Amino acid sequence: MSEQQPTLLVTGASGHLGRRVVELLLEAQAGTIVATTRTPEKLSDFSQRGVIVRQADFDDPESLVPAFTGVDKLLLISTDVLGIPGKRIQQHTNAVKAAEKAGVKHVVYTSIMNPGPESPIVVAHDHRETEAAMKASGMGWTMLRNNIYADMLLGSLGQAIQMGKLFSAAGDGKAAYVTREDCARAAAAALADSFMGQRALDITGPEAVSQADLAKIASEISGQEVTYIPLEVDVLVDNMVNAGLPRPLAEGLATFDTGIAQGLLGDVSNAFEELTGSKPTSVAEFLASNREALLQVADAH
Repeated sequence: MSEQQPTLLVTGASGHLGRRVVELLLEAQAGTIVATTRTPEKLSDFSQRGVIVRQADFDDPESLVPAFTGVDKLLLISTDVLGIPGKRIQQHTNAVKAAEKAGVKHVVYTSIMNPGPESPIVVAHDHRETEAAMKASGMGWTMLRNNIYADMLLGSLGQAIQMGKLFSAAGDGKAAYVTREDCARAAAAALADSFMGQRALDITGPEAVSQADLAKIASEISGQEVTYIPLEVDVLVDNMVNAGLPRPLAEGLATFDTGIAQGLLGDVSNAFEELTGSKPTSVAEFLASNREALLQVADAH
């Protein structure tokens, strides 16, 4: 592929992550860029910048082969369908099969750290099955096993600042939180590089932090004391339900705490730096640069 630039495709390109990956590929002039979405009208700005926009619906396998045709490498961004058992696996499997049929040579997939059968995390099963479908295909693959988004902390820590207490069922466990921006950078780099084999990479921040560490960071940023209060999982779930969350959602969210408590999200990897040539953003840096958003959440509660 060194003779000519590759044709790179990003699925789910109207979502936060997909849109950012397309922007990064355009900046890097990485080749011919194809963006697929169920709603092509949302990507008219990209069309004007030379991106080939195609309609693709993962629930309609017939639509996928033409959408993926003529592509060298494809970024499969996991869909946001939750709460319907098996639905997301079906969507992802449709995409993998269509990519192989269309002659795609390599698929990059946004997975989760340690998606094995031992993981209690609600989404691990979907990612594990998708990885299995990719391994069973004849294509090359890159699994980007992303840690939890640091961006998710803006809501929970904003609330913690307001209450002066951070509640979690993660025990003393640590997570190597990574920013969504860094996940986009890793995905763009993995898609644009010349690697065509098979690899699984953990995409993490530069350090693993505990809930006690997060409470300390929140205290420093806000100037208000935030104390970490460890809870049992069922108490945490009840608290979330009492605060208005549907029980299945509360139970799903709590599985991330369980995963952290079990040490499944605590490993720190240098894969981000190897892919991009730059260092990932730490939780403390990310929260400090989003101080206003953090305090806005605190004020709104």
